[in-house]
Amino acid sequence: MIESSILDQLIKCPQIHSKHTLINDENIQPIKFLFEENLLNAIQKVSTLRRVAKGEIMIDFGESIKFIPLLLEGAIKVVREDESGEELLLYFVEFGNTCAMTLNCCLENSSSEIRAICESDTTMIMIPVEHMDEWLSKYKSWRNFIFENYQNRLNEMLKAIDALTFLKLDERLEKYLKDKSKVSKEATLRVTHLEIAMDLNSSRVVISRLLKKMENKGKVSLGRNTIELYY
Repeated sequence: MIESSILDQLIKCPQIHSKHTLINDENIQPIKFLFEENLLNAIQKVSTLRRVAKGEIMIDFGESIKFIPLLLEGAIKVVREDESGEELLLYFVEFGNTCAMTLNCCLENSSSEIRAICESDTTMIMIPVEHMDEWLSKYKSWRNFIFENYQNRLNEMLKAIDALTFLKLDERLEKYLKDKSKVSKEATLRVTHLEIAMDLNSSRVVISRLLKKMENKGKVSLGRNTIELYY
């Protein structure tokens, strides 16, 4: 029988109904190592499964956060917008993790201050935000999960700040490509020079020039909207 709160949300949001399905034992299997049995049962009871295609925006600036995403497959890129409208890459979210900025909005009951974009076809468990506080006091494994995600994302944001402050653009570019390769688990990246420029808050012309220098040094091979890494 469908949990009434889930059914209500699916009925109220017909535009995303096709992307959501109910959770089953097979969906829960990959995250069993994260949570205690009672919490896994609670997640299965109240959550839905969502599949989002590569390139789609999962959460946008100013949106109300109604779900906590828990990634089962794929990866999400999280960016922040400055006062001039320029975007800055904060971090990537991968399997078994969630977005700390989303958690922060849930705790403060505020609108989203980030944009979350799927780096690849992504499957995630969508946990309704109203359960977050209750589970923090009820389940130790949930507390550990939330605090660990906060810590990991904070560390990644500090690294992003360090890169902006201390690294030259060519060093930031190399780090960016390496991180993107790690997230996608592929040595060949399908990305345009403009996308990279937007993530690194630079211009396409500058990025193209730096990539060409990397190619001349044998670090990458450039194709049509592809970059193959050799380092």
